[in-house]
Amino acid sequence: MRFATRVYTIAGIIGLIEILPMYLSEGMLGRMFPPAIRHPEFYYGFAGVTLAWQVLFLMLARDPLRYRPLMLPTVLEKAGYVVAALVLVAQGRMAVGMLGTVAIDAVLGVLFLAAYLRTGRARAQQSTPEHWPAAQ
Repeated sequence: MRFATRVYTIAGIIGLIEILPMYLSEGMLGRMFPPAIRHPEFYYGFAGVTLAWQVLFLMLARDPLRYRPLMLPTVLEKAGYVVAALVLVAQGRMAVGMLGTVAIDAVLGVLFLAAYLRTGRARAQQSTPEHWPAAQ
């Protein structure tokens, strides 16, 4: 269980460090990577949804067994970005140099899956017959 706690705590902290500055950097990103952002609603929508995921990661870290079913969507969240980025690179629509940031999400996705599997074993060890509710 410590493994899941550590993985999700680290992921949440990394995510907060990456996402919170986005709320202050829209203009700078437009200057560094032209053209300027034309649909700020998508930009801030992405930032808000991603921020919510970071909060979920931190909640999972607090009680991995309780929130274990939510670990599968966290794997999907990471896999969705990794697969999309690989397709974009293959199509020539994303710079190969961006794959370094994608690798972080790939590693976290694998760690999330490992946390899910390990907490399953921990749950199975806790589910002994004396803990089962009595039949009524």
